[in-house]
Amino acid sequence: MKKVLYICRHNSGRSVMAQAFTNALGRGRVEAESAGLEPRPVLANVVQVMREEGLDVSGHRPQSVFDLYREGRRYDVVITVCDDAHEAECPIFPGIALRDHWPFPDPSRASGSPDEQLAYVRTIRDAIKHKVLNWLESDPLSR
Repeated sequence: MKKVLYICRHNSGRSVMAQAFTNALGRGRVEAESAGLEPRPVLANVVQVMREEGLDVSGHRPQSVFDLYREGRRYDVVITVCDDAHEAECPIFPGIALRDHWPFPDPSRASGSPDEQLAYVRTIRDAIKHKVLNWLESDPLSR
């Protein structure tokens, strides 16, 4: 089984959603984990919009990408899902076959009414799901 690591700023939104979709849609071909540069608890809006997709991320435990690096963890693919400003801060893992960057807006920056905030996070969720589906269908891990 191939191993994928998703990295974002806080491991509280984008990387959590990408991990959940990859594990749910990867049909046992891939195991995804996620981590952050500055880990924080999962955002309540992220928990809610993922629950709408039938995925429970409420028990996700944020972890530091730097801790994983120091532990010597190995991944076949590392994908950063943070904005372009923070992509350069992510460490390069040894032994990686593939590295990619998928910039998505930060769900913690949702503003407006509660309904507007949820709509914003749903848009990000749907974009991440679409990207994960296309990526899995392209079978990048068979190369």
